[in-house]
Amino acid sequence: MKHMKMKMLVHGVIRIAIAAGVLSAGLLSLTVTAQAADAGALAQWREAIAHTNVAAAGCFEASYPSMEWNQVECVEAPAIPFIPRTGAGGLTVGNGNDYAAEVSSGLIRKTVGSFPVVTGVKSETGIDGPNSYSIQLNSNFMQHNKACSGAKNPSACLAWLQYVYSSDYTSAFMQYWLIYYDNTCPSGWYSYSGDCYTNSAAVTVPKEVISKLKTISVSGSAVKSGLDTLIMYVGKTAYKTTGKDSVVYLSSGWKESEFNIVGDGGGSEAYFNSGSSITVESKVTNGTTNAPICASDAGTTGETNNLNLGSCSGTGGSKPYIKFTESN
Repeated sequence: MKHMKMKMLVHGVIRIAIAAGVLSAGLLSLTVTAQAADAGALAQWREAIAHTNVAAAGCFEASYPSMEWNQVECVEAPAIPFIPRTGAGGLTVGNGNDYAAEVSSGLIRKTVGSFPVVTGVKSETGIDGPNSYSIQLNSNFMQHNKACSGAKNPSACLAWLQYVYSSDYTSAFMQYWLIYYDNTCPSGWYSYSGDCYTNSAAVTVPKEVISKLKTISVSGSAVKSGLDTLIMYVGKTAYKTTGKDSVVYLSSGWKESEFNIVGDGGGSEAYFNSGSSITVESKVTNGTTNAPICASDAGTTGETNNLNLGSCSGTGGSKPYIKFTESN
């Protein structure tokens, strides 16, 4: 009888343990499902808010799940150059050594860059210390551009547009370039080694720590005879600023998009801790479902990071994109 009671007790304990395990697994499954649902809803909101029009040009903020943009005061963008590549190259990312999403037909109307997978990233240090970096979405260099009409040699001049988030200057804005202008820069433009650059109005974005990188994405769009728009998403908040397309006529020559995290201006570098790995994704809209080309050595920014490029692939469909890894 004593052994029978002990056996029944043991069986009871086992049943409780199994029930507890099933309950725990069920709760874990519900948690994962809920997280996936939340992520899906947030992604849908980001897509929807990007298509929500505003009454005029300017700077705006929106917070999930609201579908309204709230106008905020614009600030002056930093008067520092986020320089074009110099051609020096190197083994790590930047200064030309980068992939760009290239379309084989038509023109790019919009690009959305994100970092869907981030592993091993514990720290990042740049020109101004920890969490000092820029996130850039850059166009190709555009020849025969109307903005170059005042250049010494208009056929040699190149127009270029960057959608930039500067962590040190806590702002997001567009920086426009006329490369090889070799003449007195247009009014309101800064001179840089024979080139000229100017900025759009900037929207204030808090200094984001590198641990938030996976939650950040940047959207850049161009509209002929209208407004070019930068939207930066950080978690459940979106920040927006606009500028006239006629500054460098991006909508008339946008064929490639480079997206990455690099140094915060002036050709500087973003240093990640050893063991860092980042997946970079660039979705392009050009009116087709064709897979974009992974154009190698097609980076246009002169800023860099200390990561090494991995393989890149292009995927077609309703939202064509390229995806690649970089790690150290």
